[in-house]
Amino acid sequence: MPNHKSAEKRMRQNEKRRVNNRSHRTKVRTYIKKLRSVLDSGQKQDIDQILPEAISVIDKSVQKGVLHANAAARYKSRLTVRANQAGK
Repeated sequence: MPNHKSAEKRMRQNEKRRVNNRSHRTKVRTYIKKLRSVLDSGQKQDIDQILPEAISVIDKSVQKGVLHANAAARYKSRLTVRANQAGK
């Protein structure tokens, strides 16, 4: 337990950030799973609809500091490559 007022505040802040980061990370993972399942099914229309949504969620998570920019770029690149291969 914290002994100082500032340490108590820091604990509250850390808990809020942990909860927010967890929810955003979960949302990113959900969209990635959704896109991967559509890629496996090969539905061109669904791929064209879900890919921009997934990329948007990934970009927003970078802005919020949940994901590192390079990790987000890696996710987007790999998903886009798979989407282009499935679309052919």
